[in-house]
Amino acid sequence: MRDYKLVVLGAGGVGKSCLTVQFVQEVYIDSYDPTIEDSYTKEIEVDGRACNLEILDTAGVAQFTAMRELYIKMGKDFVPMVLVGNKCDLTDERELTPEDGIDVSRRWNKVPFYETSALYRMNVEDAFVDVVRQIIRKEVQQQQQQQQKLQLKRANSVTDSPGSPSVGNAVPTKSSPQSVLLQMQMGAN
Repeated sequence: MRDYKLVVLGAGGVGKSCLTVQFVQEVYIDSYDPTIEDSYTKEIEVDGRACNLEILDTAGVAQFTAMRELYIKMGKDFVPMVLVGNKCDLTDERELTPEDGIDVSRRWNKVPFYETSALYRMNVEDAFVDVVRQIIRKEVQQQQQQQQKLQLKRANSVTDSPGSPSVGNAVPTKSSPQSVLLQMQMGAN
């Protein structure tokens, strides 16, 4: 089983804890108790792979900006992200439209955008699973690149050995992975 660490970031009061608890425990929290930092674990299967998720539910408001910078630095050039507009069930109290979320998604390099409802469990699992899928895709891509480098190294060692006919210099083809900024952000209130 592979371990994955996820961080839920966003402004205060947007439902980060409700969303996380709904995903992990399938329970809705109807009272607001500001979070300093909570950690949850959940085992799931994503595309046939057993995954153990460690989910860090962070504080909102002022702490959000400082912590976000720290978590992004820890991501080492690859930080998967989904953008979440929570509380979509509260249509009369919307602060953002679905179009606002789509616009932010486009500006953030087409980061996947989900409108969620922690109350009704709408798109909750999809948002978390999407982040894990992004990580798995990156792992597979890195494994393929390592295999290509190893094959190239073997090929070069054969052509560089004395008495071998010169085949020329093989140049590895690198796919340039796109860096993605991780932040699971609750956008709508």
